[in-house]
Amino acid sequence: MWTLKGLGLLLLMLVIEHEAGAENHPGPLTQVQSRVKRQKKESTLSVTTILASPFISQKAGGGFEGFCVDLLNLLSEKIGFDYDFHLVRDGFYGRKLKNGSWVGMIGEITREEADLAVAPLTITAIREKDVTLTKPFMSIGLSILLRKEEVTPTSGLFRFLSPFPSETWIGLLIAYLVTCFCLFLASRLSPDEWNENEEHSNRFSLLDSFWFGVGALTLQGAGPHPKAASTRIIGAAWWLFVIVLLLVYATRLTAMLRSDTPSPAINSFQELLQQKDLDYGTIRGGSTFQFFKNSKNPTYQMIYDNMEQKGEFVLVSSMTEAIHRVQESNYAYIGETSSLEYAVAQHCDLRMATEVIALRGYGIGATSRSGLTKKLSVAILELREAGDLDNLKDKWWKRLCSPEDIAQGGPLTPNPLGGLFIFLAAGLAVAMVVACTELALKSRKAADQKKKSCCNIFSEELSFRFKGKSEDDTEKSKA
Repeated sequence: MWTLKGLGLLLLMLVIEHEAGAENHPGPLTQVQSRVKRQKKESTLSVTTILASPFISQKAGGGFEGFCVDLLNLLSEKIGFDYDFHLVRDGFYGRKLKNGSWVGMIGEITREEADLAVAPLTITAIREKDVTLTKPFMSIGLSILLRKEEVTPTSGLFRFLSPFPSETWIGLLIAYLVTCFCLFLASRLSPDEWNENEEHSNRFSLLDSFWFGVGALTLQGAGPHPKAASTRIIGAAWWLFVIVLLLVYATRLTAMLRSDTPSPAINSFQELLQQKDLDYGTIRGGSTFQFFKNSKNPTYQMIYDNMEQKGEFVLVSSMTEAIHRVQESNYAYIGETSSLEYAVAQHCDLRMATEVIALRGYGIGATSRSGLTKKLSVAILELREAGDLDNLKDKWWKRLCSPEDIAQGGPLTPNPLGGLFIFLAAGLAVAMVVACTELALKSRKAADQKKKSCCNIFSEELSFRFKGKSEDDTEKSKA
Protein backbone atom coordinates (compact mmCIF):
# COMPACT_ATOMS: atom_id res chain seq x y z
CA MET A 1 0.00 0.00 0.00
CA TRP A 2 2.81 2.38 0.88
CA THR A 3 4.49 1.44 -2.35
CA LEU A 4 1.42 2.57 -4.31
CA LYS A 5 1.30 5.88 -2.42
CA GLY A 6 4.98 6.51 -3.12
CA LEU A 7 4.48 5.77 -6.79
CA GLY A 8 1.54 8.21 -6.93
CA LEU A 9 3.59 10.98 -5.32
CA LEU A 10 6.40 10.34 -7.77
CA LEU A 11 4.04 10.64 -10.76
CA LEU A 12 2.54 13.87 -9.36
CA MET A 13 6.01 15.42 -8.99
CA LEU A 14 6.87 14.47 -12.58
CA VAL A 15 3.69 16.15 -13.91
CA ILE A 16 4.39 19.37 -11.99
CA GLU A 17 7.98 19.43 -13.22
CA HIS A 18 6.83 18.92 -16.85
CA GLU A 19 4.35 21.81 -16.66
CA ALA A 20 6.99 24.08 -15.16
CA GLY A 21 9.37 23.16 -17.95
CA ALA A 22 6.71 23.88 -20.56
CA GLU A 23 6.29 27.38 -19.18
CA ASN A 24 10.02 28.04 -19.27
CA HIS A 25 10.46 26.42 -22.69
CA PRO A 26 7.39 27.12 -24.87
CA GLY A 27 6.56 24.85 -27.72
CA PRO A 28 6.98 25.68 -31.43
CA LEU A 29 3.45 27.14 -31.82
CA THR A 30 3.85 29.46 -28.83
CA GLN A 31 7.23 30.65 -30.12
CA VAL A 32 5.79 31.51 -33.58
CA GLN A 33 2.93 33.49 -32.04
CA SER A 34 5.31 35.48 -29.86
CA ARG A 35 7.58 36.20 -32.82
CA VAL A 36 4.65 37.44 -34.95
CA LYS A 37 3.49 39.75 -32.16
CA ARG A 38 7.01 41.11 -31.70
CA GLN A 39 7.51 41.68 -35.45
CA LYS A 40 4.14 43.36 -35.78
CA LYS A 41 4.98 45.68 -32.92
CA GLU A 42 8.33 46.51 -34.50
CA SER A 43 6.76 47.18 -37.95
CA THR A 44 4.15 49.59 -36.52
CA LEU A 45 5.64 53.05 -36.87
CA SER A 46 4.91 55.88 -34.48
CA VAL A 47 3.92 58.95 -36.50
CA THR A 48 3.87 62.43 -34.98
CA THR A 49 1.73 65.13 -36.57
CA ILE A 50 0.08 68.48 -35.91
CA LEU A 51 -3.44 69.75 -36.57
CA ALA A 52 -3.42 71.84 -39.75
CA SER A 53 -6.41 71.64 -42.08
CA PRO A 54 -6.67 70.28 -44.69
CA PHE A 55 -3.50 68.26 -44.04
CA ILE A 56 -4.51 66.86 -40.65
CA SER A 57 -7.78 67.30 -38.78
CA GLN A 58 -9.62 65.30 -36.15
CA LYS A 59 -12.82 63.46 -36.98
CA ALA A 60 -15.92 64.04 -34.90
CA GLY A 61 -16.01 60.38 -33.88
CA GLY A 62 -12.27 60.12 -33.22
CA GLY A 63 -9.25 59.54 -35.40
CA PHE A 64 -7.68 61.74 -38.05
CA GLU A 65 -8.43 62.68 -41.64
CA GLY A 66 -6.90 64.91 -44.27
CA PHE A 67 -4.39 65.09 -47.10
CA CYS A 68 -1.52 63.65 -45.04
CA VAL A 69 -3.65 60.76 -43.77
CA ASP A 70 -4.56 59.74 -47.32
CA LEU A 71 -0.94 60.20 -48.38
CA LEU A 72 0.34 57.97 -45.58
CA ASN A 73 -2.25 55.32 -46.45
CA LEU A 74 -0.96 55.22 -50.03
CA LEU A 75 2.65 55.05 -48.86
CA SER A 76 1.96 52.28 -46.36
CA GLU A 77 0.30 50.22 -49.09
CA LYS A 78 3.28 50.68 -51.40
CA ILE A 79 6.04 50.02 -48.85
CA GLY A 80 4.22 47.78 -46.39
CA PHE A 81 4.05 49.05 -42.82
CA ASP A 82 1.52 49.88 -40.12
CA TYR A 83 1.44 53.15 -38.21
CA ASP A 84 -0.10 54.93 -35.25
CA PHE A 85 -0.80 58.68 -35.28
CA HIS A 86 -0.32 60.95 -32.30
CA LEU A 87 -0.33 64.74 -31.98
CA VAL A 88 2.93 66.48 -31.18
CA ARG A 89 2.96 67.23 -27.47
CA ASP A 90 4.20 70.84 -27.50
CA GLY A 91 2.26 71.95 -30.61
CA PHE A 92 5.30 73.07 -32.67
CA TYR A 93 6.48 72.03 -36.11
CA GLY A 94 10.15 72.10 -35.29
CA ARG A 95 12.39 74.83 -33.89
CA LYS A 96 16.01 74.56 -32.78
CA LEU A 97 16.86 76.08 -29.42
CA LYS A 98 20.08 77.86 -28.52
CA ASN A 99 21.36 74.80 -26.66
CA GLY A 100 21.12 72.75 -29.86
CA SER A 101 18.03 70.74 -28.91
CA TRP A 102 14.83 70.69 -30.91
CA VAL A 103 11.20 71.23 -29.97
CA GLY A 104 8.12 70.17 -31.89
CA MET A 105 7.87 67.26 -34.29
CA ILE A 106 11.56 67.51 -35.21
CA GLY A 107 12.38 67.20 -31.51
CA GLU A 108 10.35 64.01 -31.18
CA ILE A 109 12.17 62.55 -34.20
CA THR A 110 15.64 63.42 -32.84
CA ARG A 111 14.76 61.98 -29.41
CA GLU A 112 13.36 58.88 -31.19
CA GLU A 113 9.97 59.37 -29.57
CA ALA A 114 8.48 59.03 -33.05
CA ASP A 115 9.60 57.26 -36.22
CA LEU A 116 8.06 59.66 -38.74
CA ALA A 117 6.79 63.24 -38.83
CA VAL A 118 3.96 63.51 -41.36
CA ALA A 119 2.55 67.02 -41.67
CA PRO A 120 3.04 70.19 -43.74
CA LEU A 121 6.69 70.11 -42.64
CA THR A 122 8.85 72.47 -44.67
CA ILE A 123 12.16 71.15 -45.96
CA THR A 124 14.94 73.45 -44.71
CA ALA A 125 18.71 73.14 -44.44
CA ILE A 126 18.80 73.41 -40.65
CA ARG A 127 16.27 70.59 -40.28
CA GLU A 128 18.06 68.43 -42.82
CA LYS A 129 21.21 68.53 -40.67
CA ASP A 130 19.62 66.65 -37.76
CA VAL A 131 16.89 64.56 -39.44
CA THR A 132 16.34 63.12 -42.89
CA LEU A 133 13.55 64.50 -45.05
CA THR A 134 11.99 62.84 -48.07
CA LYS A 135 11.49 64.30 -51.51
CA PRO A 136 8.75 66.97 -51.37
CA PHE A 137 5.20 65.69 -51.71
CA MET A 138 3.96 69.25 -52.32
CA SER A 139 5.68 72.35 -53.70
CA ILE A 140 4.87 75.61 -51.95
CA GLY A 141 6.06 79.19 -51.56
CA LEU A 142 5.38 82.22 -49.40
CA SER A 143 2.69 84.81 -50.05
CA ILE A 144 0.32 87.21 -48.24
CA LEU A 145 -3.24 86.62 -47.03
CA LEU A 146 -5.50 89.70 -47.09
CA ARG A 147 -9.14 90.68 -46.85
CA LYS A 148 -10.79 91.25 -50.20
CA GLU A 149 -11.87 94.72 -49.16
CA GLU A 150 -8.22 95.68 -49.02
CA VAL A 151 -8.21 95.49 -52.83
CA THR A 152 -8.66 98.83 -54.54
CA PRO A 153 -11.28 98.41 -57.27
CA THR A 154 -10.63 99.55 -60.80
CA SER A 155 -11.35 103.26 -60.91
CA GLY A 156 -11.75 105.71 -63.76
CA LEU A 157 -14.29 107.56 -65.85
CA PHE A 158 -16.12 104.34 -66.75
CA ARG A 159 -16.43 102.98 -63.22
CA PHE A 160 -20.23 103.03 -63.67
CA LEU A 161 -19.89 100.15 -66.18
CA SER A 162 -18.17 97.86 -63.64
CA PRO A 163 -21.28 96.09 -62.25
CA PHE A 164 -21.69 94.17 -65.52
CA PRO A 165 -19.02 92.58 -67.72
CA SER A 166 -18.73 93.54 -71.37
CA GLU A 167 -20.70 90.45 -72.44
CA THR A 168 -23.75 91.63 -70.50
CA TRP A 169 -23.60 95.14 -71.96
CA ILE A 170 -23.34 93.75 -75.49
CA GLY A 171 -26.26 91.41 -74.75
CA LEU A 172 -28.31 94.36 -73.49
CA LEU A 173 -27.67 96.31 -76.70
CA ILE A 174 -28.66 93.35 -78.86
CA ALA A 175 -31.77 92.76 -76.73
CA TYR A 176 -32.79 96.41 -77.16
CA LEU A 177 -32.41 96.34 -80.95
CA VAL A 178 -34.22 93.00 -81.36
CA THR A 179 -37.07 94.01 -79.04
CA CYS A 180 -37.68 97.32 -80.79
CA PHE A 181 -37.61 95.67 -84.21
CA CYS A 182 -40.06 92.97 -83.04
CA LEU A 183 -42.32 95.71 -81.68
CA PHE A 184 -42.27 97.38 -85.09
CA LEU A 185 -43.07 94.09 -86.86
CA ALA A 186 -45.87 93.21 -84.43
CA SER A 187 -47.43 96.66 -84.81
CA ARG A 188 -47.37 96.22 -88.59
CA LEU A 189 -48.93 92.77 -88.45
CA SER A 190 -51.57 93.39 -85.79
CA PRO A 191 -54.77 95.01 -87.14
CA ASP A 192 -55.41 96.75 -83.80
CA GLU A 193 -52.33 98.95 -84.25
CA TRP A 194 -53.75 100.55 -87.43
CA ASN A 195 -55.90 103.67 -87.25
CA GLU A 196 -59.34 102.99 -88.64
CA ASN A 197 -60.16 106.66 -89.25
CA GLU A 198 -56.97 107.46 -91.15
CA GLU A 199 -56.34 105.34 -94.22
CA HIS A 200 -53.00 103.56 -94.45
CA SER A 201 -51.94 104.93 -91.04
CA ASN A 202 -50.01 102.83 -88.50
CA ARG A 203 -49.55 103.90 -84.88
CA PHE A 204 -45.97 102.59 -84.60
CA SER A 205 -43.18 103.64 -86.92
CA LEU A 206 -39.68 102.18 -86.59
CA LEU A 207 -38.54 105.36 -84.85
CA ASP A 208 -41.47 105.17 -82.43
CA SER A 209 -40.52 101.58 -81.57
CA PHE A 210 -36.94 102.54 -80.69
CA TRP A 211 -38.18 105.52 -78.69
CA PHE A 212 -40.53 103.23 -76.74
CA GLY A 213 -37.54 101.02 -75.80
CA VAL A 214 -35.54 104.03 -74.59
CA GLY A 215 -38.48 105.20 -72.49
CA ALA A 216 -38.58 101.85 -70.70
CA LEU A 217 -34.83 101.99 -70.01
CA THR A 218 -35.28 105.35 -68.29
CA LEU A 219 -38.41 104.13 -66.44
CA GLN A 220 -40.34 107.08 -67.88
CA GLY A 221 -42.33 105.50 -70.67
CA ALA A 222 -42.88 106.95 -74.13
CA GLY A 223 -45.84 107.03 -76.50
CA PRO A 224 -47.54 105.78 -78.45
CA HIS A 225 -48.53 103.00 -76.08
CA PRO A 226 -49.24 99.46 -77.31
CA LYS A 227 -52.86 98.65 -78.03
CA ALA A 228 -52.87 95.16 -79.54
CA ALA A 229 -52.34 91.99 -77.51
CA SER A 230 -49.09 91.15 -79.32
CA THR A 231 -47.50 94.57 -78.81
CA ARG A 232 -48.61 94.62 -75.19
CA ILE A 233 -46.88 91.28 -74.62
CA ILE A 234 -43.67 92.73 -76.06
CA GLY A 235 -44.05 95.86 -73.93
CA ALA A 236 -44.65 93.85 -70.74
CA ALA A 237 -41.70 91.51 -71.38
CA TRP A 238 -39.38 94.44 -72.14
CA TRP A 239 -40.47 96.42 -69.08
CA LEU A 240 -39.99 93.44 -66.76
CA PHE A 241 -36.59 92.74 -68.32
CA VAL A 242 -35.51 96.37 -67.85
CA ILE A 243 -36.77 96.67 -64.26
CA VAL A 244 -34.95 93.52 -63.08
CA LEU A 245 -31.78 94.52 -64.91
CA LEU A 246 -31.82 98.03 -63.42
CA LEU A 247 -32.39 96.65 -59.91
CA VAL A 248 -29.41 94.31 -60.25
CA TYR A 249 -27.29 97.12 -61.69
CA ALA A 250 -28.18 99.56 -58.90
CA THR A 251 -27.51 96.94 -56.21
CA ARG A 252 -24.13 95.97 -57.65
CA LEU A 253 -23.02 99.55 -58.20
CA THR A 254 -23.99 100.54 -54.65
CA ALA A 255 -22.08 97.58 -53.20
CA MET A 256 -19.01 98.45 -55.27
CA LEU A 257 -19.02 102.10 -54.25
CA ARG A 258 -19.41 101.21 -50.58
CA SER A 259 -16.57 98.68 -50.75
CA ASP A 260 -14.15 101.25 -52.15
CA THR A 261 -11.52 101.96 -49.49
CA PRO A 262 -8.39 104.07 -49.49
CA SER A 263 -6.32 100.98 -48.63
CA PRO A 264 -3.60 100.21 -51.16
CA ALA A 265 -3.85 97.18 -53.42
CA ILE A 266 -1.17 94.92 -51.94
CA ASN A 267 0.13 92.24 -54.28
CA SER A 268 3.82 92.09 -53.37
CA PHE A 269 6.06 92.15 -50.32
CA GLN A 270 7.49 95.49 -51.42
CA GLU A 271 4.00 97.02 -51.39
CA LEU A 272 3.32 95.41 -48.01
CA LEU A 273 6.46 97.01 -46.62
CA GLN A 274 5.67 100.46 -48.03
CA GLN A 275 2.11 100.73 -46.68
CA LYS A 276 1.37 101.91 -43.13
CA ASP A 277 -2.24 100.82 -42.59
CA LEU A 278 -1.79 97.08 -42.03
CA ASP A 279 0.17 95.12 -39.46
CA TYR A 280 1.68 91.89 -40.76
CA GLY A 281 3.16 88.80 -39.23
CA THR A 282 3.47 85.03 -39.38
CA ILE A 283 3.52 81.97 -37.09
CA ARG A 284 6.02 82.43 -34.29
CA GLY A 285 9.06 80.18 -34.51
CA GLY A 286 8.02 78.61 -37.82
CA SER A 287 10.04 78.13 -40.99
CA THR A 288 8.50 81.27 -42.53
CA PHE A 289 9.74 83.38 -39.63
CA GLN A 290 13.20 81.79 -39.94
CA PHE A 291 13.25 82.51 -43.68
CA PHE A 292 12.84 86.25 -43.13
CA LYS A 293 15.29 86.15 -40.24
CA ASN A 294 18.06 84.54 -42.32
CA SER A 295 17.32 86.30 -45.62
CA LYS A 296 19.89 88.72 -47.06
CA ASN A 297 17.30 90.44 -49.24
CA PRO A 298 16.87 94.04 -47.97
CA THR A 299 13.07 93.97 -48.34
CA TYR A 300 12.69 90.67 -46.51
CA GLN A 301 15.14 91.79 -43.82
CA MET A 302 13.10 94.95 -43.20
CA ILE A 303 9.94 92.85 -42.94
CA TYR A 304 11.68 90.67 -40.34
CA ASP A 305 12.87 93.74 -38.41
CA ASN A 306 9.31 95.05 -38.31
CA MET A 307 7.96 91.72 -37.02
CA GLU A 308 10.77 91.45 -34.48
CA GLN A 309 10.13 94.99 -33.27
CA LYS A 310 6.39 94.43 -32.73
CA GLY A 311 7.01 90.95 -31.35
CA GLU A 312 4.09 88.93 -30.04
CA PHE A 313 1.59 91.53 -31.24
CA VAL A 314 1.97 90.46 -34.89
CA LEU A 315 2.98 86.80 -34.43
CA VAL A 316 0.28 84.12 -34.25
CA SER A 317 0.28 80.57 -32.95
CA SER A 318 -1.93 78.87 -35.55
CA MET A 319 -3.53 79.28 -38.96
CA THR A 320 -6.95 79.58 -37.33
CA GLU A 321 -5.79 82.58 -35.32
CA ALA A 322 -4.22 84.11 -38.43
CA ILE A 323 -7.46 83.85 -40.44
CA HIS A 324 -9.44 85.41 -37.59
CA ARG A 325 -7.07 88.36 -37.33
CA VAL A 326 -7.10 88.96 -41.09
CA GLN A 327 -10.91 88.97 -41.13
CA GLU A 328 -11.45 91.06 -38.01
CA SER A 329 -8.61 93.61 -38.00
CA ASN A 330 -6.14 95.47 -40.19
CA TYR A 331 -3.77 92.55 -40.43
CA ALA A 332 -2.00 90.70 -43.24
CA TYR A 333 -0.70 87.19 -42.69
CA ILE A 334 2.47 85.90 -44.34
CA GLY A 335 2.36 82.15 -44.83
CA GLU A 336 2.85 79.21 -47.13
CA THR A 337 0.77 79.14 -50.29
CA SER A 338 -0.84 75.77 -49.57
CA SER A 339 -2.39 77.06 -46.35
CA LEU A 340 -3.34 80.38 -47.94
CA GLU A 341 -5.01 78.68 -50.91
CA TYR A 342 -7.07 76.55 -48.54
CA ALA A 343 -8.06 79.62 -46.49
CA VAL A 344 -9.18 81.46 -49.64
CA ALA A 345 -11.16 78.40 -50.76
CA GLN A 346 -12.97 78.22 -47.40
CA HIS A 347 -13.46 81.94 -46.70
CA CYS A 348 -14.97 84.01 -49.49
CA ASP A 349 -13.85 87.33 -48.00
CA LEU A 350 -10.14 86.50 -48.26
CA ARG A 351 -7.66 86.66 -51.11
CA MET A 352 -4.00 85.84 -51.69
CA ALA A 353 -1.45 88.28 -53.11
CA THR A 354 -0.12 87.49 -56.56
CA GLU A 355 3.58 87.46 -55.64
CA VAL A 356 5.01 84.14 -54.43
CA ILE A 357 8.56 83.89 -53.07
CA ALA A 358 10.85 81.28 -51.50
CA LEU A 359 9.73 78.26 -53.48
CA ARG A 360 10.29 75.06 -51.49
CA GLY A 361 8.40 71.92 -50.48
CA TYR A 362 6.84 69.78 -47.76
CA GLY A 363 8.54 66.51 -46.84
CA ILE A 364 8.21 63.63 -44.38
CA GLY A 365 10.73 63.65 -41.53
CA ALA A 366 12.53 60.57 -40.19
CA THR A 367 15.52 59.81 -37.98
CA SER A 368 18.98 60.04 -39.50
CA ARG A 369 19.45 56.28 -39.09
CA SER A 370 16.10 55.41 -40.64
CA GLY A 371 16.17 53.24 -43.72
CA LEU A 372 12.68 54.33 -44.75
CA THR A 373 13.60 57.73 -46.18
CA LYS A 374 14.80 56.36 -49.51
CA LYS A 375 11.77 54.09 -49.89
CA LEU A 376 9.39 56.91 -48.98
CA SER A 377 11.03 59.29 -51.46
CA VAL A 378 10.75 56.78 -54.30
CA ALA A 379 7.12 56.07 -53.42
CA ILE A 380 6.32 59.82 -53.34
CA LEU A 381 7.85 60.28 -56.80
CA GLU A 382 5.80 57.36 -58.12
CA LEU A 383 2.61 58.86 -56.68
CA ARG A 384 3.45 62.23 -58.23
CA GLU A 385 4.10 60.70 -61.66
CA ALA A 386 0.84 58.72 -61.47
CA GLY A 387 -1.16 61.87 -60.65
CA ASP A 388 -2.27 60.58 -57.24
CA LEU A 389 -0.91 63.63 -55.39
CA ASP A 390 -2.83 65.99 -57.69
CA ASN A 391 -6.01 64.00 -57.08
CA LEU A 392 -5.51 64.26 -53.32
CA LYS A 393 -5.07 68.03 -53.54
CA ASP A 394 -8.21 68.39 -55.65
CA LYS A 395 -10.07 66.34 -53.04
CA TRP A 396 -9.05 68.38 -50.00
CA TRP A 397 -8.81 71.87 -51.52
CA LYS A 398 -12.46 72.09 -52.52
CA ARG A 399 -13.85 75.61 -52.92
CA LEU A 400 -16.89 76.23 -50.74
CA CYS A 401 -17.67 79.71 -52.07
CA SER A 402 -20.51 80.08 -54.54
CA PRO A 403 -19.84 81.82 -57.88
CA GLU A 404 -21.70 84.87 -56.56
CA ASP A 405 -19.41 85.05 -53.51
CA ILE A 406 -16.31 84.63 -55.62
CA ALA A 407 -17.39 87.44 -57.93
CA GLN A 408 -18.30 89.74 -55.03
CA GLY A 409 -16.60 93.09 -55.45
CA GLY A 410 -16.15 92.56 -59.20
CA PRO A 411 -18.33 92.47 -62.31
CA LEU A 412 -21.32 90.16 -62.20
CA THR A 413 -20.83 87.13 -64.40
CA PRO A 414 -23.28 86.76 -67.32
CA ASN A 415 -24.61 83.37 -66.14
CA PRO A 416 -26.94 84.66 -63.36
CA LEU A 417 -28.65 86.97 -65.89
CA GLY A 418 -28.99 84.36 -68.61
CA GLY A 419 -32.50 83.43 -67.52
CA LEU A 420 -33.60 87.06 -67.88
CA PHE A 421 -32.52 87.13 -71.54
CA ILE A 422 -34.27 83.80 -72.15
CA PHE A 423 -37.47 85.21 -70.64
CA LEU A 424 -37.33 88.21 -72.98
CA ALA A 425 -36.71 86.00 -76.02
CA ALA A 426 -39.67 83.80 -75.09
CA GLY A 427 -41.90 86.87 -74.72
CA LEU A 428 -40.89 88.16 -78.15
CA ALA A 429 -41.54 84.77 -79.75
CA VAL A 430 -45.01 84.51 -78.20
CA ALA A 431 -45.83 88.07 -79.26
CA MET A 432 -44.90 87.42 -82.89
CA VAL A 433 -47.06 84.28 -82.95
CA VAL A 434 -49.98 86.27 -81.50
CA ALA A 435 -49.47 89.05 -84.09
CA CYS A 436 -49.55 86.56 -86.97
CA THR A 437 -52.66 84.96 -85.46
CA GLU A 438 -54.39 88.34 -85.23
CA LEU A 439 -53.65 89.04 -88.89
CA ALA A 440 -54.79 85.55 -89.91
CA LEU A 441 -58.12 85.99 -88.11
CA LYS A 442 -58.73 89.31 -89.84
CA SER A 443 -57.81 87.77 -93.20
CA ARG A 444 -60.24 84.90 -92.60
CA LYS A 445 -63.04 87.33 -91.81
CA ALA A 446 -62.27 89.47 -94.88
CA ALA A 447 -62.11 86.36 -97.09
CA ASP A 448 -65.62 85.36 -96.01
CA GLN A 449 -66.92 88.83 -96.80
CA LYS A 450 -65.20 89.18 -100.19
CA LYS A 451 -65.65 85.54 -101.17
CA LYS A 452 -61.93 85.16 -101.78
CA SER A 453 -59.25 82.75 -100.70
CA CYS A 454 -57.95 83.30 -97.18
CA CYS A 455 -54.35 82.93 -98.42
CA ASN A 456 -54.86 85.63 -101.04
CA ILE A 457 -56.32 88.00 -98.48
CA PHE A 458 -53.44 87.22 -96.07
CA SER A 459 -50.90 87.99 -98.83
CA GLU A 460 -52.69 91.24 -99.64
CA GLU A 461 -52.63 92.26 -95.98
CA LEU A 462 -48.90 91.58 -95.74
CA SER A 463 -48.25 93.54 -98.93
CA PHE A 464 -50.35 96.42 -97.65
CA ARG A 465 -48.62 96.54 -94.26
CA PHE A 466 -45.04 96.43 -95.55
CA LYS A 467 -45.35 97.89 -99.08
CA GLY A 468 -48.14 100.34 -98.39
CA LYS A 469 -50.32 99.19 -101.32
CA SER A 470 -53.12 96.63 -101.51
CA GLU A 471 -54.83 94.95 -104.47
CA ASP A 472 -57.80 97.32 -104.19
CA ASP A 473 -55.46 100.30 -104.41
CA THR A 474 -53.86 98.81 -107.52
CA GLU A 475 -57.24 98.37 -109.21
CA LYS A 476 -58.26 101.94 -108.32
CA SER A 477 -55.05 103.34 -109.81
CA LYS A 478 -55.63 101.42 -113.06
CA ALA A 479 -59.19 102.72 -113.29
